[in-house]
Amino acid sequence: LQKSLSEIFGTDKYSRARKEVMTYMFSRPMQMALYFCTGVLEDETLFRHYALNVPFYTHFTSPIRRYADIIVHRLLSASLGARTPIKMEKEAIQKQADHCNDRKMASKRVQELSADLFFSVFVRVRP
Repeated sequence: LQKSLSEIFGTDKYSRARKEVMTYMFSRPMQMALYFCTGVLEDETLFRHYALNVPFYTHFTSPIRRYADIIVHRLLSASLGARTPIKMEKEAIQKQADHCNDRKMASKRVQELSADLFFSVFVRVRP
């Protein structure tokens, strides 16, 4: 898809802008990743990463970025025996995951609305 998009945008002064807008519009409907506690979900097919085609996937970044990543680091460390287990019930972990998902969705929505506003102003200013 990326190669096809790159080939059809041309080389004029607006080609890069067209490519960015179309890439954004194509990626927007993709399902967002969600945090969840594996002990709460019984359907292991939900642990799968579609794009990477792996049956079990855990994503996290540096634990200084997000609270959810701190929890994931602690859980992985405990599962590897590098630290004591977290003293939280799986329902409490799921509640934290739900909260993180809600905040992430709200942030994404604000980002989308901001981009829509910018695009509207851009179109109005540059006919």
